[in-house]
Amino acid sequence: MLKQTLSGCIVAIIVLFGTIRPAQAERVDKEQPSKAISLDPAQQRKFDYFFYEGLKLRNAGKFDAAYAAFEHCLTIDSTASPVLFELSNFYVQMNKPEKAVAMLRRAVANSPDNYTYRLSLASLSLNIGMYGEASDEYRELVKDHPEKPELNYFLAESLTQEGEIGDAIDAYNVLEDAIGMNEAISMRKFKLYNTLEKPEEAFKELDALVAKYPMEARYPILIGDLYLEKNDTVKALSYYKKAHQIDPENPYYTVSMSNYYEHIGNKEAAETQIRNALLNDKLDVETKVAILARYIQRLQQGKNETESANTLFKTLLEQHPEETELKLMYASLLASQNKTDEALFQYQVVTEMEPENSAAWMQLLNLLMKADRMEEVLKVSEKCQELFPDAPEYYFFKGIAYFQMNKYQESLDTYYAGLKVIPVENKPLRSDFYGQIGDIYFQIKKPEEAFKAYDEALKLNENNVVVLNNYSYYLSLEKKELDKAERMSAQCIKLEPNNATYLDTYAWIFFVQGNYSFARIYIEKALSEDKTNSPELLDHYGDILFKIGEKEKAVEQWKKAKELGKKNALLDRKIAEENYIEQSDEKK
Repeated sequence: MLKQTLSGCIVAIIVLFGTIRPAQAERVDKEQPSKAISLDPAQQRKFDYFFYEGLKLRNAGKFDAAYAAFEHCLTIDSTASPVLFELSNFYVQMNKPEKAVAMLRRAVANSPDNYTYRLSLASLSLNIGMYGEASDEYRELVKDHPEKPELNYFLAESLTQEGEIGDAIDAYNVLEDAIGMNEAISMRKFKLYNTLEKPEEAFKELDALVAKYPMEARYPILIGDLYLEKNDTVKALSYYKKAHQIDPENPYYTVSMSNYYEHIGNKEAAETQIRNALLNDKLDVETKVAILARYIQRLQQGKNETESANTLFKTLLEQHPEETELKLMYASLLASQNKTDEALFQYQVVTEMEPENSAAWMQLLNLLMKADRMEEVLKVSEKCQELFPDAPEYYFFKGIAYFQMNKYQESLDTYYAGLKVIPVENKPLRSDFYGQIGDIYFQIKKPEEAFKAYDEALKLNENNVVVLNNYSYYLSLEKKELDKAERMSAQCIKLEPNNATYLDTYAWIFFVQGNYSFARIYIEKALSEDKTNSPELLDHYGDILFKIGEKEKAVEQWKKAKELGKKNALLDRKIAEENYIEQSDEKK
């Protein structure tokens, strides 16, 4: 019964006070009761009418009108505790905890025997960080209501938060005496004794659980895990052995032993235990997924091949064919192994099993995009638009697919249609859409329309770094508003100082301005940060070196750019003629 009572109270508190931000703990003098107001019959009828009208309006969801009705009640009788209580709930919902507490204090002062008002005041005080006042209220409630031992649970919580650890343990002991030994209480006392740096007392609490439930293997496993956390591998192993004697087939024993072997550095034994745990059909699938995720992470951190995990996935999927989380994890692993078709198959199975799983659709689209399978990106995006008509992200994917397929008008139409479904308040996403529109206009040689779109994007998000970079670069190609281009590019560097692409843009703007010394500084910084061996950066480096007078080095960089895959007639001419030639409308 206690578990139900406690959980019921906790749920009620969360529902009532869950949106309030904690305030600094403080003790507050009790509200003094107000002198009761004596209403004549006419006033009483008026009060009753507005009070019950307020209750009806509240129940009907007409909260503004209900609030007004209760406020009017207070003008008739400012001491009415039921009204003060109702208004306190409104102030909680309005995230005005100070006013809510003030209302509850008045309600309690005027109706000191009302259990509901007192419990609400104690609970709200605890929730917003007024731990001293909460403890005082709970202490009085515990004293006045010995038939409600669950109050000691909340008293212990408030005392813990207040830092009164010893008193909190005493409160849990009183609760335990009333309802008997309880795992949750024992664990809380364990943590509190550890806070007091009394490890022996802490483990005594758990040993008592083992003694009370000698045939329950999970308690020695739990104690073993806690000893392992404290690096006491000897005691940890002794408790694991005790658990194994109680229940040799307990799946969580296998999990704990894998952690134990990993802790002492026996990787081979740890891996054996992991495999045993994953293949144990008594172990719940959520735990298996967590173990498998940790196993894969360990393989990746050790720079080992992850292929060994594939067999485990296949076995687990045979055991749990309906477990989509497992399929998604397997798909992610296959993608990291460059097994694109196999990964796509897993994603597609999940989307067929759970068409409403938007995360799975997004993972499928991202992998298709990475694989440059734009026709499929287009088809999947259109399917997602049918399933999620108000989701703008699928317009984004669809627009990119059209763009990559050189269907520029279709891409523009898609982004403009997407803007109609993006909420006005979602300025960052609207900014991104206008940025894409600007890129398309520049691609189809409509720079003025492109720059208008970029301006709109920056109105919505002045720190949209992609737009700032592209806008500034394209201005430099057009040799227009170079000061503006320089300012925007500088903002990019401020936002992402180690981004090779943005450093290259900054260098190129200085190059177009004729400031070759600065251009060299930033192109060399860009090359030092570049992890992709970009031929574009090398081509720009060659142009800058040529203008500085280092012709041989310039030709060397142009040749490197060509070797790395840049195919461009202008680059071929520069190499052949060993001379800088003015750029045409090349794209970055």
